[in-house]
This record gives sequence, C-alpha cells and structure tokens, in this order.
Amino acid sequence: MLQETLEPAWLDAFEAVLGRCGVQRGDTVAILSESQSRPVLPQLARLAAARLGAEAFSLVLPSAFSPDLPVARSTGASPVLRGIAPVVAALAGSTLVVDCTVEGLMHAPELPAILKGGARVLYVSNEHPEALVRLLPDDKLEPLVKDHVKRLRGAREMRVTSPAGSDLTVSLQNAVSGGNWGYTTRPGTVTHWPGGLALAFPAAGSVNGTLVLAEGDVNLTFKRYLERPVTLRVENDYVTRIEGAGVDADLMRSYIAAWGDREAYAVSHVGYGLNARARWDSMALYDKRDFNGTELRAFAGNFLYSTGANEVAGRHTPGHFDLPLRHCTVQLDGATVVDQGKVVA
Repeated sequence: MLQETLEPAWLDAFEAVLGRCGVQRGDTVAILSESQSRPVLPQLARLAAARLGAEAFSLVLPSAFSPDLPVARSTGASPVLRGIAPVVAALAGSTLVVDCTVEGLMHAPELPAILKGGARVLYVSNEHPEALVRLLPDDKLEPLVKDHVKRLRGAREMRVTSPAGSDLTVSLQNAVSGGNWGYTTRPGTVTHWPGGLALAFPAAGSVNGTLVLAEGDVNLTFKRYLERPVTLRVENDYVTRIEGAGVDADLMRSYIAAWGDREAYAVSHVGYGLNARARWDSMALYDKRDFNGTELRAFAGNFLYSTGANEVAGRHTPGHFDLPLRHCTVQLDGATVVDQGKVVA
C-alpha cells in the first residue's frame, strides 16, 4: 500500500484544480467528507483552498451503513447527507463544494438543492493522490469533451459493436447528455476529478441488443479485469440474461440478483472515455483500497456501459455496475467516433 502523506506535488495538484474551478480570494469553499473518507484528500483540499486565499470550512459526517443490504460500491450516490437541511443549506451557500465523500454526490438526492443554491461541486474521486496527480486536467481535455458532448446531443442513435460480438443500439432521443473534464467554473454545476468522459442517460425504453464483456474488460464494482467473456442480453433497457461460464459471470449474476430490485438490471448511462492520459492497465498496479477506478472509466476509447439508477428514465436503485469495454466501435447516426477502441480525430 502506498503511503498517504502531504507531498508537495499533491498539494500543488489540488491548488491547480481548485484554481481551474475559479476559486479566488474571499470565496467560500466547503470541504465535505465522512468518517470513512481517505483523510489525505480533505487535508489537501483545505490547504489548497488556503493557498488561494479562500475561506474554507470542513463538514465531516458519519458514514452510513446498511447491514440489511448488499455491499454498495462505485455508486456515485453517497448517502451521508441524509437530507439534513442545515448541511444542505451550508453546501448550497458555498462558492465551491469539494466533495471528498467515498462515493460522491453525483447521484445523491440532495445534489439538485445544492446546485440550485448556486454552488459548484467538485467530486474528488476516492483515489490515492498519486493517481490524481497523474490525471491532472490540462487545456486539451475540455474542448475535446465539449465537442463530443455536442455530438451526443445532436445524434438520434448510438450503435456499439465489437469483435467480441457486441451489437447494441441506444436511442438518444430525449436522452440527457453531458461530460466532464475535471473542473468546473459555472455556478450550479458538478464535475469530478479525474475527468474525461462524454456520456448520455437514455430515456426509458431506449437500449436493446447484445453487449459482450471480453477478456480484459473491466467490472469496476468488483475492481476486476474479466478473465472469461460475459454476454449481456438487453431488452428495452433491462439485462434479461447474463450468459457465460466461470467466476466473472457468476459474480455478476449473484450481485445483481442480491438487490432484489428489477431496476438494478436497467441501463444507467452509456458513453466513452476521452482522456489520453488515463490508462487501462493502471488498476493492476494498485491495491483495491488505494483505487476507486475513475481512471478506467475515462481512458481514451473505452465504451462505458453502466447499470442502475437513471434519473432521466425515472429509475432509482443502489445496485450499480460500471463496465468499461475495450476494442469497441461507437457510431453516432452512422458516424464513427470511436473505432475499435481508438478515439477518431
């Protein structure tokens, strides 16, 4: 396990990202964490805000546990706020919220109220700081992501194929598309660091076909590279069959069924990675406790398929899979944007 000390390079990186978020002298920066947060992350955020002359304060909430439910990982929906009105009000009244919770507020029910108050939210993914420094945002990523988000918003259909046998069709009509590049300067918006994704939340009844998870593809809920293929049959958004032999298929069938919730089988979001600095192989180099996996969601050319909650389709569930696939071809209305795992210029 890597040590988590206050290295100068890590503090410099936090200062750079807060600077890209437009933090100025006199701004109010709320640093949100929980009892199970990685301690070095809120420490670095607090010191970086002080370097920029901001008025920073810390909110530390007790982590939530649900002994009657399966273990929840990689959901992006932290339950720590518990709807506590004074906490939500304090966050909403801040210039910037540096979200250092374990799961992040991206799909938390309190997020709309926080954004409505005018705060902007930066979720610092629960990674070891070494990974955050490697994936420091640069000037190239923002225009690239914005261009692909524009393409998603202008398209009617996404089609995904692969040599392994995937052939998936996604209607983008009435979908909500967006992206992130690791920082935000606009009030009422949310982003996460590391960044580098363009994605869409499809409307209900939009996704059909076959998705084949091949050897070397990733199940980020388990933080595991697949060693044997798994085939998902998708009908009107829902995975109706999980086919395959071996432990990878068995784990998926077992975990998704454990929620006892049909919505856990439905599509959450679809998209593709655009971050050329992110690496598919990085997960092999970290202990599981050191690694949250946002890098593998963002590595350039991956197709990211996720199951679980989808506010656009009116579905809510804590069950969630993030599945980055390699070697896929992604087309938007017949125009190729990712060609067998390579982003098309």
